[in-house]
Amino acid sequence: MTTELLTVETVRPYVPPPPPIVHAEASEHRTAGITTVLGFWVYLMSDCLLFAALFATYSVLGREFAGGPTSKELFDLPYVLAETLCLLASSFTYGMVMVALKAGNRGRVLGFLLLTFVLGLGFIGLEVKEFVRMIGEGAGPDRSAFLSAFFTLVGTHGLHVTGGLVWMAVMLVQASLRRFDAVLPTRLTCLSLFWHFLDIIWIGVFTVVYLAGAMS
Repeated sequence: MTTELLTVETVRPYVPPPPPIVHAEASEHRTAGITTVLGFWVYLMSDCLLFAALFATYSVLGREFAGGPTSKELFDLPYVLAETLCLLASSFTYGMVMVALKAGNRGRVLGFLLLTFVLGLGFIGLEVKEFVRMIGEGAGPDRSAFLSAFFTLVGTHGLHVTGGLVWMAVMLVQASLRRFDAVLPTRLTCLSLFWHFLDIIWIGVFTVVYLAGAMS
């Protein structure tokens, strides 16, 4: 009888234990994160089309001054350069956010994220001040086709930056309260793509609108 039992136990096939549920959940989070980032790339491509249309419009209307002030008279390059440096610096500090995130250093993530927010807020403050000055000088968007195209292009970029700042404020709260799970890095990655995208668009604005306008 003992021999029979041993034989049965010996030939019984080995059934591996099921994998831990946490591993399956982590895999699902990673897959969802990849899908989210891919979808965000699609959104950025649609935003590229929007800005391409605005740049094309400005290229057509950028010399239609209608007897009003010209771009050379209105643009202050040193002032705009200060705006540009704020945004370029914020792009660098957000890069440091992603480095700190990869290292799992919550304190550095929060610190660089806050610094990026302050630099972005400085950029918006300078831009709003520029708009107020121009409108106060009678160079509002209704003055000429050039100014309508200018305010539309630069203002649309500014609205995007403002939306990015609101998103960043939310991420600051979440990063300070939540653990670094699979969801938080995905959201910070999408915000990183968005912020660097705005930086690239601004380089185009600075070159096509301000630099070319001041030198024309």
